[in-house]
Amino acid sequence: MAEYSVPSSFTLPDDANLTDAVFGNAAEFPDNVAFDRKTGDGWQPVTSKTFAEEVKAIAAGLIASGVAAGDRVAVMSSTRYEWTLADYAIWTAGAVTVPIYETSSAEQIEWILSDSGAVAMFLESDAHQAAYDEVSSRLPGVKHVWRIDEASLDALVAKGKSIGEDEIEQRRRTLHQGSLATIIYTSGTTGRPKGCELSHHNFMYDAMATTDGLEELFGPDQSTLLFLPLAHVFARIIQVGCVQNRVRMGHTADIKNLIADLGAFKPTFVLSVPRVFEKVYNTAKQRAHADGKGAIFDLAEKVAIAYSEAQDGNAAARLALEIPHRVFDALVYTKLRGALGGRAHSAISGGAPLGARLGHFFRGIGLPIYEGYGLTETTAGATVNRPDAMKVGTVGRPIPGVTVRIADDGEILLKGDNVFVGYYNNPDATKEALAEEWFHTGDIGELDSDGYLRITGRKKELIVTAGGKNVAPAVLEDRLRANPLVSQCMVVGDQKPFIAALVTIDEEAFPDWKSKNGKESGATVADLADDAELRAAVQAAIDDANKAVSKAEAIKAFRILPEDWTVDSGHLTPSMKVKRNVVLKDYAAEVESLYSGKHD
Repeated sequence: MAEYSVPSSFTLPDDANLTDAVFGNAAEFPDNVAFDRKTGDGWQPVTSKTFAEEVKAIAAGLIASGVAAGDRVAVMSSTRYEWTLADYAIWTAGAVTVPIYETSSAEQIEWILSDSGAVAMFLESDAHQAAYDEVSSRLPGVKHVWRIDEASLDALVAKGKSIGEDEIEQRRRTLHQGSLATIIYTSGTTGRPKGCELSHHNFMYDAMATTDGLEELFGPDQSTLLFLPLAHVFARIIQVGCVQNRVRMGHTADIKNLIADLGAFKPTFVLSVPRVFEKVYNTAKQRAHADGKGAIFDLAEKVAIAYSEAQDGNAAARLALEIPHRVFDALVYTKLRGALGGRAHSAISGGAPLGARLGHFFRGIGLPIYEGYGLTETTAGATVNRPDAMKVGTVGRPIPGVTVRIADDGEILLKGDNVFVGYYNNPDATKEALAEEWFHTGDIGELDSDGYLRITGRKKELIVTAGGKNVAPAVLEDRLRANPLVSQCMVVGDQKPFIAALVTIDEEAFPDWKSKNGKESGATVADLADDAELRAAVQAAIDDANKAVSKAEAIKAFRILPEDWTVDSGHLTPSMKVKRNVVLKDYAAEVESLYSGKHD
């Protein structure tokens, strides 16, 4: 059993809560630009003083509407300024925020609102309203629904004018470190979502521990554009970290125009999940090859990776690479950084393993990605790489005050002030997750001698073949997704004679592949799923992935699926994780067909 801990270097006052930063910033730095708010005319600056006034106005409306201290108020919206505004207003009113993913179905909305006991709800769009209306008759506890984009929000502010400053401050002061801040329902790769109870202390502690001493990322002169769902704890802790540290923050949910928004906003650091970094890399590589500059890009990629690897103690190799690295910086790397706005000096990745390949590539082009690890139950970050302590391919060391233990079966156990209170209305699940005072993550990993954690798989996702071989799918899946033609993949083979894979094709890379291979432009993936040349292209990607594992763990067969997996199709969580149980259920026939023939 291995264990590593980092001592805490700070304490938090017992009576502190998340709203203190909002009103403290307004008092001490009233003209500081806290947000850039996206409008039809561009980006509108919002000062710390303005934000505090808007938070108070919404909070007063909540109090006047009968929302009591401790009541639950739901927010269902895409990532936008008003999400953050509602969140802090709910807290200022002494209440508890319950996020709902904007992609949630009516059934999921009903479950979250009923299980949490929410008394009110903010929602954004007609689609959200329609989904809520389907189940509203079964939700008598929800007394108010406010539309972010309609006059109802103005009416809420108007209603709050009867509430005085003293009453707002009195309500805000009902909160303390132990007060419940939010109930986040896990996106659910398996089963019905459970509500994770996170306190003000959880958020404040994790935000402090992950940002302490990182002024180069989380300082008053820094900025980030938030585009991940704020219903996810990863985006939420960044929101809190930005407000606590006066980092200028913008919001956008327009992923299709993300590059344009990054170009206009020009963030100093980027927050994302690995899939976005994969898409940036794959798109750049695909375009270079399409423009006849593939050889240059491929060589630039090799130099970037080698240059990054040389930073880990090989000074001679790094010196030898200085000149080619400078050449490719001018030809290639500058353009890649420019795609993220041109000012970004670093990035933060979480939600899923990034992989050493991407980590070295981005560090080599001058954009180090500080990969971290955590779950909803740990208020996001539990371990993280830092500029002064980075090891590519790992998820870093524990944050201050956190202990990581590797159990005898390889499971990662965590202890610290960032660990959640429990699962709302679910004492049995809480007892199981917090057995013997350790949070049992369900992830498999290993600690090196320097305390860096490496994730090797999910305990429940470990595949055991009929021959008794244990296989961690993540190793193969990460390598397979590195191919620009591959969008998603899932390794299968539990209790089967060999390992196989389901593969979906990237819709952006597919047209270029068809053009280069003489296929009809209108042909769909379904039309070409059994095409010999498409199968050969995917087989090449699989051959590369198989290099990372033993022969017994290698993929022996695969099936190209006619459609991609998406959040809307129900096969991906909002944080872009594959719902393995749903895929196995929906594609049971395809999985069985993989084992109907003979394979080496």
